[in-house]
Amino acid sequence: MTRVLLVDDDVELASMLREYLEQEGFEAEAVHDGESGVREALSGRFAIAVLDVMMPRLNGVEVLRRIRAASRLP
Repeated sequence: MTRVLLVDDDVELASMLREYLEQEGFEAEAVHDGESGVREALSGRFAIAVLDVMMPRLNGVEVLRRIRAASRLP
């Protein structure tokens, strides 16, 4: 089963996306801030990460920069 990481500060939207992905056979997990997103993305447990761009404190672009510095996770 393909594991998808969702990084979005909108809890309701992330929950809805997780449900849709699970209905399509993916295993999805959501985190709700950029720092957790970086940590989880670099854990090696996920095949792909989906990032929200506009998050407080650590936005999606900075999350992507940090992930890219250590990983090629799509």
